[in-house]
Amino acid sequence: MLTAPLDVALTDDTVLQRDVLVAQRCAFNERDLPTAPLLAIEVLSLSTRRVDLLLTHDRYRAAGCPAYWVVDPDEPNVVAWELADDAYVEVGRARAGEELRLERPFPIRFRPDQLIA
Repeated sequence: MLTAPLDVALTDDTVLQRDVLVAQRCAFNERDLPTAPLLAIEVLSLSTRRVDLLLTHDRYRAAGCPAYWVVDPDEPNVVAWELADDAYVEVGRARAGEELRLERPFPIRFRPDQLIA
């Protein structure tokens, strides 16, 4: 297990620190993840909401990250996108009490309210 802070070096001039990420163990080097993860998950806050929904979303898309999820703990809700033809396509959305089922990058199903402790 790796803990924060952990850099994700998408390009030479784009380094992000993510809330949660999933990548193959062999993709990490001794200090960071020098490529896009299989899945990047952002947990929204008042200070990062616009950045995560616009800029970070676009940077992961441009880097070829196959899956990007945003968790809003205030609602709670989750929105999931998958990369298709160089664009993110929404593949799932759920609010508290609703189940979200996704197949990529791995099969999973959960309710957003189960993520909030």
